Amino acid sequence: MEMAASPFSTTDWSEIPVTEHAGNSGKALWRTQNFGEIRVRMVEYSPGYEADHWCAKGHVLLCLEGEMETRLADGRTFTLTPGMSYHVGDGDPPHRSVSRAGAKLFIVD
Repeated sequence: MEMAASPFSTTDWSEIPVTEHAGNSGKALWRTQNFGEIRVRMVEYSPGYEADHWCAKGHVLLCLEGEMETRLADGRTFTLTPGMSYHVGDGDPPHRSVSRAGAKLFIVD
């Protein structure tokens, strides 16, 4: 990832419109900003959320609140709690998110 030159700015996430994304169960609420080719999101998973797809996009993800489980296509699972993060490159490995109690995340991709 290359971060192209851009002016300094701040984001008040409460002012960013919310888009809703249904999962196999539950929903994800996204607040999204794009800075050139970089997408930055504040995401909230509802209790009982399970993603409806295997994701192959690279991310840097920080868990801010709640708890989420990341399942990898190879069968491994990782649980993130507040203050924990993960990073994964494009296509390696496919992953899926699940949150039993809900979670709030900050994601850069």
